[in-house]
Amino acid sequence: MKILVKDCGAVGNGSKKDTVAIQKAIDECSQKGGGKVVVESGIYLSDSLYMRDNVELHLCAGAKLQGSTNPDDYDDFRASGFLHENCAENSAKFLIGAIAVKNIAITGSGEVNGSGPAFYDTSAPGSGLYKKPLISRPRLVMFYDCENVKFEDSSYVDSPCWTMWLIACRNVTIHRVKVTGDQRMINNDGIDIDSCSNVTVSDCFLKTGDDCLILRAIQRTLERPAVCENVTVSNCVLDSMCQGIRVGCPGDNIIRNCVFSNIVINGIGSGINIDNPQRYFPEGSETAMNLHDIMFSNFTITSGRWPIRIYVEEGLKLKNISNITFSDFRIKSKNPCLIQGCKDTVIKDIAFNNMNIETTGEDAITSRYCKRIKMNNVELSNFKEVDEK
Repeated sequence: MKILVKDCGAVGNGSKKDTVAIQKAIDECSQKGGGKVVVESGIYLSDSLYMRDNVELHLCAGAKLQGSTNPDDYDDFRASGFLHENCAENSAKFLIGAIAVKNIAITGSGEVNGSGPAFYDTSAPGSGLYKKPLISRPRLVMFYDCENVKFEDSSYVDSPCWTMWLIACRNVTIHRVKVTGDQRMINNDGIDIDSCSNVTVSDCFLKTGDDCLILRAIQRTLERPAVCENVTVSNCVLDSMCQGIRVGCPGDNIIRNCVFSNIVINGIGSGINIDNPQRYFPEGSETAMNLHDIMFSNFTITSGRWPIRIYVEEGLKLKNISNITFSDFRIKSKNPCLIQGCKDTVIKDIAFNNMNIETTGEDAITSRYCKRIKMNNVELSNFKEVDEK
């Protein structure tokens, strides 16, 4: 079935009628067996919405789902097996949520807009970044324990916190999605794929202040074992002030069998970052990351920091970091590629194949506490520009 939702003028008069109308349409569509909820052109003021089984939320060209600027308007995400009290950024608030539902989609050429800068002090002087607010900021999308999920064509703009947080979901497709956020905002990640399996991300553009694409297995928010596996990412363009791709944190559980290919990363941030400092390890955690069998191929990286960084701070004992391959890369960066374990966590079986690496520092590749670092057809250039005056 198909249900049309028309702009009822909530923006401008401060009402929440759009939330009620859209939620009613989603509920009715699901109750009648499923179908498409079509949101026509217009601006729709909304707080928290819940996806239901067998519903496609279609945002037509010119449709904008506009998140409220009041954090008190948003629900806290609560679900069995999800430990909301351990949420990162001390917030479980969301604009579009889904809990243990199947066959859902958000499609169309429209926009989901989180009004992000309204949650920050945009007048703060200093580095140019907005001061991190103390209030709980909502994410645009939080889906947990869902199956057969699709995002296609829509734009996600100015999320106050992480844009998409997908948790313990299965069979997920993200295609031709655009994620953009004011790069002066802090913690406005692009797509966080957390403890999910069988995920494809393709033909997407992401430009954020924080990480663009993230693979995690965050154990502290799940009662079940956290495993992120069988993820492919291809044909994407990333621009981040922080890093284009982040994989894992020291308190995560298992991340394995993931492939990234045909990626362009630009920006002042790092390219690919597998970063494990002590401060990221949750106090009292009994889980340490087990990361293996990850492949990266056909990358172009222009980075103001590290193009590739695998790092474990001294004193951290992780279960495993191994079997990571980088093939067919063209890199221009300030800092070198870094592969650095520690006495308690030796990084193993890292391969560099067919790579051209240019850095402006004194090194092109540095490594420490590693075993079996393999290089095949790797061309290195490291130099500083000389002032000819």
